[in-house]
Amino acid sequence: MKVAITGGTGFIGKGLTDALIERGDTVWIITRQAAAKQPDGSGPSYVTWDMLERDPSILEGIDAIVNLAGESINQRWTKSAKARIMDSRKWAAAKVGRLVRALQDGPSVVVNASGISAYGSSETLVFEEDSPTAVTDYLSEVVRSWEEAADAIPAKRLVKLRIGLVLDRKGGAFPLMLLPYRLFVGGRVGSGKQGLSWIHIDDMIGLILFCLDNDDIKGPVNASAPEPVSNDEFGRAIGETIGRPHWFPLPAGLMRVGLGEMSTLLLDGQRALPVKSTKLGFRFKYPKLDQALTQLLVSQ
Repeated sequence: MKVAITGGTGFIGKGLTDALIERGDTVWIITRQAAAKQPDGSGPSYVTWDMLERDPSILEGIDAIVNLAGESINQRWTKSAKARIMDSRKWAAAKVGRLVRALQDGPSVVVNASGISAYGSSETLVFEEDSPTAVTDYLSEVVRSWEEAADAIPAKRLVKLRIGLVLDRKGGAFPLMLLPYRLFVGGRVGSGKQGLSWIHIDDMIGLILFCLDNDDIKGPVNASAPEPVSNDEFGRAIGETIGRPHWFPLPAGLMRVGLGEMSTLLLDGQRALPVKSTKLGFRFKYPKLDQALTQLLVSQ
């Protein structure tokens, strides 16, 4: 399979690139700026958006595109940051759409990243892929615009991967969430009742591969483990795994003062279930949180 990846330098993109190459696929990384090729000729090839604007035939015959591009949400949400977060996602989806339209032999599937925030926030509801979406805050507004931009991609098969908290030892938000426990000041955030839909990095990569390979999977796909937890349960599990106390609560008001609007990432949440992928045969390596945390924090 010949696969092009946008956002291929992020921690999910790097993991996906390695997995594709390991199984013998050809990988192209689409970037804004040119990157050096591997000195020994191994690894992915690189192409810039400017190069593709001039000559889209570089990717003629591509089998799949995985769009993971987007400005990080892990920053203070100033007016300019919010604009970058929103615009980067719409821009990348629009670029993918123009590329697909320009190819005579285009991809059979486009997997476009999205977010669990599509459903809005709730402490009581559990969301499946056919649950209605809702705009309840800035992040859910971003996801709605992101998916609307993805819907304009003329793909033969479009997968909108609604990604939860990806647990990785070195990448994403998890190392920052782990830090208070390393410092013996871990505890629930706000009420602790807010839902947290998580997924181990290995299952995240495995699910993307599953979406690429399985012609029956399309539309929204919840990229989250089958057993979501509350914020309080998540923190307690971390403490038990690494032998640290779970005792120091962070009041919601303090979080709002310290992080501003970005505090919604920690104070609000949702519980999502991966119904579509599991019905079609995907099996999680780490379906339970204690299994995932043990592999990440204890097993080496």
